[in-house]
Amino acid sequence: MIAPVVETPPPGAVVVDVRWYLDGTDGRAAYQAGHLPGAVWADLDTQLAAHDRPATEGRHPFPSAQAFAAAMGALGIGDDTVVVAYDDSGGLTAGRLVVMLRMIGHDAALLDGGLAAWTAAGNPVESGPGRTPEPAAFTPVQWPTTRLATADDALVHAANGGAVLDARAPERFTGEVILVDPRPGHVPGARNAPWAAVLGTDGRLRPPAELRAHFAALGVTPENSAEAVAYCGSGVSACANLVAMEHAGIAPARLYVASWSGWSADPARPAELGPGATTE
Repeated sequence: MIAPVVETPPPGAVVVDVRWYLDGTDGRAAYQAGHLPGAVWADLDTQLAAHDRPATEGRHPFPSAQAFAAAMGALGIGDDTVVVAYDDSGGLTAGRLVVMLRMIGHDAALLDGGLAAWTAAGNPVESGPGRTPEPAAFTPVQWPTTRLATADDALVHAANGGAVLDARAPERFTGEVILVDPRPGHVPGARNAPWAAVLGTDGRLRPPAELRAHFAALGVTPENSAEAVAYCGSGVSACANLVAMEHAGIAPARLYVASWSGWSADPARPAELGPGATTE
């Protein structure tokens, strides 16, 4: 399988622009203003997430295997297609597609540094509506339960001292800022692991050795990483942490897709405020 992070799309890869913004900025408009040559745009809201689910499943629940396969096929991604995804935030949103595909055994990678690194290297971009993909056959594959975590999984794992990592910014984790979440706070016992901390000052992923040390400080090691739980606001930015784990050479944690948007929508679920758990 292709490495989880690449600097240049390999020949024949389908390049996917996964720009999406929490503040409502139009991702398609950003794509049309300038994108990698030949890239197609994926709509996170409609192609990488389901709709009409209970609020406790979060703002961006995984689509069914059939719906995801149809979305991939419409983007020109077939069973044997290599996918390289990018955004303009270092993997905040593109990581979601990479994780979804790799989770079901499909070749997919994050373009390291995204659009900014691409243009900084002197590579060309093109504007306009982009190409119309030729539909491809993508076989539906069920999401592997071993790679996913439920709300109860997160609660129990944290209660037992296990690493439950919240990828949101510190002010959202502590509850100082609510933004779009129903309630402030975080899963009791969770540890704050802002997704942006996996990036260096150049916007690329930090070297593997640095990332291993970063996750070890959060209680995630090669021995326990597959049992750890990762979440964020709606199961999107947490994927940047998962890609970073794999880039560091450790198995990615389980993804709690509903994340805080789903957890906080259930009034029966407790919310913890403040700095959260430590590894000491």
